[in-house]
Amino acid sequence: MKSLQTFEEVLDIVNATIETIKFETKPESLFEPISYILSLGGKRVRPALSLMSYNLYKDDLTRIMPIALAIEIFHNFTLLHDDLMDKADMRRGKPTVHIKWDDNTAVLSGDAMLIEAYREIAKTETQFLPQALELFTTTATEICCGQQYDMEFEQRMDVTIPEYIEMIRLKTAVLLGCALKEGAIIAGASKEDGDYLYDFGINVGLGFQLKDDLLDVYGNSETFGKKIGGDILCNKKTFLLINALSDPSTKDELTMWMNKENVVEEEKIKAVTDIYNRLDLKEKSEKLINDYCNKAMDCLDKVSVAKERKEELHKLAITLISRTS
Repeated sequence: MKSLQTFEEVLDIVNATIETIKFETKPESLFEPISYILSLGGKRVRPALSLMSYNLYKDDLTRIMPIALAIEIFHNFTLLHDDLMDKADMRRGKPTVHIKWDDNTAVLSGDAMLIEAYREIAKTETQFLPQALELFTTTATEICCGQQYDMEFEQRMDVTIPEYIEMIRLKTAVLLGCALKEGAIIAGASKEDGDYLYDFGINVGLGFQLKDDLLDVYGNSETFGKKIGGDILCNKKTFLLINALSDPSTKDELTMWMNKENVVEEEKIKAVTDIYNRLDLKEKSEKLINDYCNKAMDCLDKVSVAKERKEELHKLAITLISRTS
């Protein structure tokens, strides 16, 4: 068996393949926004995970590419619609689709992206297509469920930590799990290995999102890529905020800041961060992130391939969960 591709090598393959995607169907105005959002790049971790999972067993990465492209197109479709729902102005440093064009274009082009994702899935080898399609479709539905929960949580003050963990599992983690399991399916790996890789992705995804919550408060704006305290300003229900709201010693003070109008942004960010510090929520969050990281590594250890073949996935997981940006 050939040596494994590194994450960087896999990423180069993914990026080069995405650059070849051309939409010839008319009208051009429907597909131009799709080409635009795909051209913005991003980490592209999800399609890379499909290739890396497949590469644990097989070398011909072209066999997994339809799955990888479907996952990346689908992921960007969710971002396009998320930006519209969140009324976000910027995505990866560029105007969002609904800003560059308009709301209706974002809706319709997003719908077309979802269809294009299924067009890619349909290129999967016949013997693997039913299983691959079932997993992809289940995951797509779960992500919509996660987004619905996220929207509902905006109107609630009694969100619990288990509810929040379930929401980020659905909204973020399941697509990482899906990417990894799809790679195992197309490689013809055992069901057990596919399940372990899926659970590895779930735990990495949970740690990743919790780290994102933490960096939004305690990160460096220059390396994080966005303004620190954004979640605080919009009262986003994060692990930190939910914990603080559930503590009787800080609930009233925190609620006051959440309901305060015409607030000075820096004052609110500092006040809420001070509450988090009093409750040692940074340390509590870091411990939970570490717990998910350990669970992820336990799952990866159980995958029945040689340890050295799993090193790249191990390194990538650590990078994602320990990142500062």
